[in-house]
Amino acid sequence: MSTKTQGRKTNYRWIICAMLFFATTVNYLDRQVLSLTFEDFIRPEFHWTDSDYGNITGIFSLFYAIAMLFAGRFVDWLDTKKGYMWSIGIWSFGACIHAVCGIVTESIVGADNLALVANAELVARIALISSTFFIIARCVLALGEAGNFPAAIKATAEYFPKRDRAFATSIFNAGSTIGALIAPFCIPPLAAKWGWEMAFIIIGALGFVWMGFWQFIYKKPEQNPAVNEAELAYILSDDAPAEVKEESPAVAEEKKVSLWQSFKYRQTWAFIVGKFMTDGVWWFFLFWMPSYLKTTYGLASTDIKFQLALGVLYLIVMISIAGGYLPTLFVDKKKMEPYSGRMLAMLIFAFFPLVALAAQPLAHASMWWPVVLIGIAGAAHQAWSANLFSTIGDMFPKRMIATITGIGGMAGGIGSFLIQKSAGALFDYSDKVGMVLFGFEGKEAGYMIMFSFCAVAYLIGWVVMKLLVPKYRPIEL
Repeated sequence: MSTKTQGRKTNYRWIICAMLFFATTVNYLDRQVLSLTFEDFIRPEFHWTDSDYGNITGIFSLFYAIAMLFAGRFVDWLDTKKGYMWSIGIWSFGACIHAVCGIVTESIVGADNLALVANAELVARIALISSTFFIIARCVLALGEAGNFPAAIKATAEYFPKRDRAFATSIFNAGSTIGALIAPFCIPPLAAKWGWEMAFIIIGALGFVWMGFWQFIYKKPEQNPAVNEAELAYILSDDAPAEVKEESPAVAEEKKVSLWQSFKYRQTWAFIVGKFMTDGVWWFFLFWMPSYLKTTYGLASTDIKFQLALGVLYLIVMISIAGGYLPTLFVDKKKMEPYSGRMLAMLIFAFFPLVALAAQPLAHASMWWPVVLIGIAGAAHQAWSANLFSTIGDMFPKRMIATITGIGGMAGGIGSFLIQKSAGALFDYSDKVGMVLFGFEGKEAGYMIMFSFCAVAYLIGWVVMKLLVPKYRPIEL
């Protein structure tokens, strides 16, 4: 008996899951540097308005959306290992080059201390030039980050059977929460001590460290000497016997589905709707909650109360890990097939964001009310998202998984673009005209509108998904 077949089932798949978790953590740390340096460091230096910030985050979302359309195809073409390496390398480079935006702006404008400029015309020029260069840097970041979830979902499908994919996805997807949780405690102090530029460089460099580990750790399970036959059999337990699955290269080639052909399936559109309606909600909370704490409570990003508020918010979001296990209970205990169990779990999670309706009404009672309620809504989003990603593995063959993930990511990015642009314009407008809504005035009225949309988006998304794919219907090529 070979060494590979001896002993109990190995658990190498969880090492892969841990790598996906760390990559997603780095992904969200890189994404958060701007939002956590915006109010106290970048806005004063470059004279940005909320619309400027909304434009930058919105265009990032739009470029991310476009890149996601092709990122999945790119990962399917290069395969998981190389695709992930390219992805994190590009986004780490993009994160680091944010640091030169200020230097370039100063050289073009011809002023050393941009924050002290008072001339209105020059102030507008500084805001335009600096935001343009930040947009370029954000687009490079978006280009790389677009590959994270297609590669991670593909790796999960390669290393986990269907019954465990939502749980594994919820674990690596928790990296987004951990990244957001760690960020307020490390990024503002870095910016305060060494400047906001070094915050981008230091956080961005973490991705290059991850690449070194990935190069040596990742291999296909059937080619990995650390995976014994018992674990391999478990990983492949959803597949038909090898003799049935064997296909000649010619047959496999005939069964390939082009990017545009993927849009003919109702299952694709169900995933698109789920992502379009809900991804922007998470990104709104991610990008605007730091600004909300500054606007509503006057908290600086270096204030320990500010850091604790965001820390508590994302600590609450961490309970979403259990959300990935709920469909497993439905499958094991209720004997439901995976897709039905997942959709039932997603319906349950879709009700929890409704608590965000009370966030603004309770904001003046205590800062902790919106923090806790948005945290609950964020936890529901992450649990929803983990199960939504797993529906791809339920319905599509493995060769299509990264492509469909990319298409859905594109839809999510477009939804986020619309929310970011709308939020920036709404906050500037509501502040300028003194908008009054339900007793709230100015920006607070704007936040009431945004929180209300975020609260109902998941139920709308679930209903449309259910109408498109009412029952489990896997794609057969």
